[in-house]
Amino acid sequence: MTRRLAQVAKKVGVSEATVSRVLNGKPGVSDSTRQSVLTALDVLGYERPTQLRGERARLVGLVLPELQNPIFPAFAEVIGGSLAQQGLTPVLCTQTKGGVSEADYVDLLLQQQVSGVVFAGGFFAQAEAPHEHYRLLAERKIPVVLVNAAIAGLDFPCVACDDAVAVEQAWRHLVSLGHERIGLVLGPADHIPSRRRLEAARRIAGGLLADEFVERSIFSLEGGQAAASRLLDRGVTGIVCASDPLALGAVRAVRRRGLRVPDDVSVVGYDDSAFMTCTEPPLTTVRQPIEAMGRAAVDLLAAQIQGSPVPHAELLFEPELVVRASTTQAVDLRAVMAAPRGTQGVGA
Repeated sequence: MTRRLAQVAKKVGVSEATVSRVLNGKPGVSDSTRQSVLTALDVLGYERPTQLRGERARLVGLVLPELQNPIFPAFAEVIGGSLAQQGLTPVLCTQTKGGVSEADYVDLLLQQQVSGVVFAGGFFAQAEAPHEHYRLLAERKIPVVLVNAAIAGLDFPCVACDDAVAVEQAWRHLVSLGHERIGLVLGPADHIPSRRRLEAARRIAGGLLADEFVERSIFSLEGGQAAASRLLDRGVTGIVCASDPLALGAVRAVRRRGLRVPDDVSVVGYDDSAFMTCTEPPLTTVRQPIEAMGRAAVDLLAAQIQGSPVPHAELLFEPELVVRASTTQAVDLRAVMAAPRGTQGVGA
């Protein structure tokens, strides 16, 4: 205790007696000094006395699955800025392969007495992933908001883009260009947004979507390349992808075959993340309304923190198809593939 008093006093620039008065709830300390002492406790990693824990600086965990996909830094920017406007401080928690997991971050955030947690993508969207840490948050009555479609049974407010509408927009666009052999590159089979996209594609295709035109992948450029390569073997002329990195992988797969995007194969992404206008060709993609979704997530969280009731349901946002240069009129890909190698175009 003596060591703790000395360290906090030195950090704030006050006497140990002043620190002691704050910790014991005694009068005679200004509000600004009192707050400085409590903040110093947090910074130095000391637990506040039980009676003072409710006054901890209002921290909010922002848990992301990765930062390589530009959509997640974009969400982090919007959500972080909106939290700050609400007087809340974001604590960014990014998962790493073989490193800190979602559950580990939840434990750390609980130790820091956070006021709430926003998950923007994560295990809540995968049916076969571990979900105990979400239930722990519910048991502790920690305000939580999920950004992306979630599995059934998690009783949290959810903000999501309408995945069914997104794939319908992409599919109808390719059909309008004359494409009949359209392939899908989706996430894992237990991924809820991918399930919704597949259901929507089958519905709009009228039962004509063969299983061989559906490929699963991890969400990476390399995964998209491998999945698209398999679809090209089956003669697709259009590919709808579940993310922009998957779509960029599909573009690479097309070029590795000595074909061109969009002249030989059209590719559609999803997210409209940063730099998709700078790719070659610029990517046709389905845009998520990141600004509106991020602000809605923060509004829902702030309302819970303030004790206001909010519906524990899914709030769906409308996506928007952004047509660029990676899609065009369909060609007979089988004829292109059968042509002498010297007559096939090679993409830039």
